[in-house]
Amino acid sequence: MARVPYLHREDADEANKPLYDRLEAERKVPTANIFLALAGAPEQLDGFLTYANSLRAADLSPKLRELAILTVGHATRSAYEVAHHQSHGLKAGLTAEQLAAVGDFESSDLFDAQEKAVMRLAEESTLKVDVSEETWRAAAAHLTDRQMVELSLSIAWYNSGVRIMGLLDIDLEDNYPNPFAHS
Repeated sequence: MARVPYLHREDADEANKPLYDRLEAERKVPTANIFLALAGAPEQLDGFLTYANSLRAADLSPKLRELAILTVGHATRSAYEVAHHQSHGLKAGLTAEQLAAVGDFESSDLFDAQEKAVMRLAEESTLKVDVSEETWRAAAAHLTDRQMVELSLSIAWYNSGVRIMGLLDIDLEDNYPNPFAHS
């Protein structure tokens, strides 16, 4: 059970109702629990959405971004993050087989050298914070400096997201299966 209330449109004062319009226009409907929880701090939720949207509009390939996000989710065992980003991964071009293999990407032949380098960077940054020069250079060999900055921002952003979800104990919605239920 979440540690803060999930605030729905009917709970908001008139000044904050446009935030729910924005959520419905920019995100999945029904509104995800993470956003309903963050609605308790409307100004920060508005900034949260703007920043997340900037990452989606980046030069970095959506497929690589989603692989990095899913790797963060697996490294932290964030069922919420993984469950919510599997559909994004499919839209970005990942296969169902690849989604199932993210947690064990190093031994999988479903990912190419570029994808594994990005996933390794995401995993190492998530688990150790500082990344080795070797890990950085392996990813940078495939990406521009701009894309590496965007990738770094995405990895860091989704690391903050899984920590927010953990701190607030955000519930996974009933319509999302727990990807770790069988582990």
